[in-house]
Amino acid sequence: MLFIGAGTSHAQLPTVRGYYLNVGLWSDSTLYSAGGLADINRLRLMTGPAIGPLRLDIAYEHVFYWSERSGAGASGGILGAVVPSGGEWADLGWTLEESDHLLWRHRFDRLSLGWSPIDIVEITVGRQTISWATTLVLTPADPFVPFDPSDPFREYRAGVDALRVQVFPSPLSELDFVLRPAKAQVPVLREDTTLTLLVRGRTTWKGWEISAWAGALHDDAAAAVGATGAVGRAALRGEASLQEDDDDLEFRGTVGIDTRIEAFDRDLYLVFEYQHDGLGASSEDDISRVLTSEPFARGELQTVGRDVTLGQASYQLHPLASAQLLVLWNLNDGSALLAPAASYSVTNEARASAGLFWGIGSDNVTPEGFPRSEFGPVSVLLYASLSVFF
Repeated sequence: MLFIGAGTSHAQLPTVRGYYLNVGLWSDSTLYSAGGLADINRLRLMTGPAIGPLRLDIAYEHVFYWSERSGAGASGGILGAVVPSGGEWADLGWTLEESDHLLWRHRFDRLSLGWSPIDIVEITVGRQTISWATTLVLTPADPFVPFDPSDPFREYRAGVDALRVQVFPSPLSELDFVLRPAKAQVPVLREDTTLTLLVRGRTTWKGWEISAWAGALHDDAAAAVGATGAVGRAALRGEASLQEDDDDLEFRGTVGIDTRIEAFDRDLYLVFEYQHDGLGASSEDDISRVLTSEPFARGELQTVGRDVTLGQASYQLHPLASAQLLVLWNLNDGSALLAPAASYSVTNEARASAGLFWGIGSDNVTPEGFPRSEFGPVSVLLYASLSVFF
């Protein structure tokens, strides 16, 4: 321990942790882009020094994306080359190099200061991770830039710029207050800035975790509930929200089940989820409206379709190897995304993976250039990746 001045405040020496990802890609040509080879490199450094009740959380990243096809720098890359954002207030990312074939950026993915004045209170300000999801993959009631379910290369959730106050009245309950300003990123947004002010409560009751939140989401009224619990060997999860959008009240919700069973003396983990999202497209002719909408521009939608199912399976081939399959099916336009993959633990700190993406459905476009299906335009894509933690 260190002693600061003549007082008795303790300081913890900072530990620097890291993560490196390299992904080699090959994609076929589509109406939207030329195919070819590409490579993504991501280096992430993380530390969290603490002095008494104060804690600093820092995560700094470099992302280098190269593509054989021209225009890679302008497009910003694919599948993990760009971090999703909801228009964060602080400008913490910069471009080091951009050309027809490469994009090199660096950014602070986390930069926050936390303070615990008493044991049951935690106050955090700055860019931080906030997740209010109840379901596993499709999470429409999570208001803070959810994961892209089709991106296999993101180990860490995107941060948001916010003031957060957490109160823990008991070991099994929590109150969460979040104030988050956001900036418009594209001209389609009607406001230069929006404000999110939400309050969430979470507790357990007879083995079920129950949560609810309410307040203003990007200046509009919104509220949500969520619950998860076990029935036999299966976990049941569900979340639902009501959200104002252009003076309409939209329902967004997901129900899901996941379980682990034994097959041929190995573990088989299964996930199934169904989502109905009132902000999504109800048909192929409605996709253009969604792609130019404010919620889509803010990163609130994980999928474009109004009704989407997800199936995911992971099978343990060996203590060090596993095989996975992800299927996303848009029930409104009939398109689907298939993503089989395999992974191998090279060491305790390194993992190698390989797989492909295959979009099924119409690849036609409207006269304005918008797709007529969500997954049909997705080209065949092959990848191999190596992740190293240190």
